Amino acid sequence: MNSPTQLARREDPDLRFAFGRNWKSFLTTLDEHRIDEARRRLCESLGRDDLRGIRALDIGSGSGLSSLVMHQLGADVVAFDYDADSVACTEELRRCFAPRATNWQIMQGSALDPTFMAGLGQFDLVYSWGVLHHTGAMWPAIELAQSRVAQHGTLLIALYNDQGWRSQIWHAIKRLYCSSAPGRWLVGATFYPLFSMYSMWQDLRHFHLPGTHAREYARKRGMSIFHDWRDWLGGYPFEVAKPEEVVRKLTADGFELRRQTLTRGLGCNEFVFTRCHA
Repeated sequence: MNSPTQLARREDPDLRFAFGRNWKSFLTTLDEHRIDEARRRLCESLGRDDLRGIRALDIGSGSGLSSLVMHQLGADVVAFDYDADSVACTEELRRCFAPRATNWQIMQGSALDPTFMAGLGQFDLVYSWGVLHHTGAMWPAIELAQSRVAQHGTLLIALYNDQGWRSQIWHAIKRLYCSSAPGRWLVGATFYPLFSMYSMWQDLRHFHLPGTHAREYARKRGMSIFHDWRDWLGGYPFEVAKPEEVVRKLTADGFELRRQTLTRGLGCNEFVFTRCHA
């Protein structure tokens, strides 16, 4: 059986999920609470309270929220995304929250373009949360991302967890969602009710008021539960990686694992590495 990685590389690019449209919708929910949670979570992941004196690269900026909080923490930020709507979202956040910023650069580009990536230079922090597994060529994308990390710099990436046959099923679901309007309707009509029931069950089992699970979801990097559901159902191309594969590859390439946060299910594993030598 082909792996999700092998399948994604052969897919029609027209099947790519409209990530930027989802992020545009997410921005209508953005408030100071979500921004505070995203900032808190980033500081927790990096083990530091600010990014002053840091040059940071945000690969796949999406909504622009991570770029915003890196800027707020004092970093000089370079952000890019393949999706034009995502670039527009990031530019909108800069316009709203940092209109005079001269140390927050935003552009459109591909994480799979070696010339583009090399032209960006080296960074103290390279950040890519939940992005590289959507490129259609995850391992080459990781290679190019790690090449942008300066000596003693930090690489923070999050990648979908490899769950074997479960991941194969989700690959098929995501492809169906992106294949046509009827496919999108069928997947949505099937899974949104299931996700909603799961959310209600979380409230019941913890003796919480209805809706608590959804309201508190912002603690996950400031995200919105509904927009994450949509991203999960449609996020295609789709590849996965076992944690030990990621650690083995980066360690062999001169990185040291500082921290990892692993999921037991189908979500993302987060890794924080330091570059020890080129």
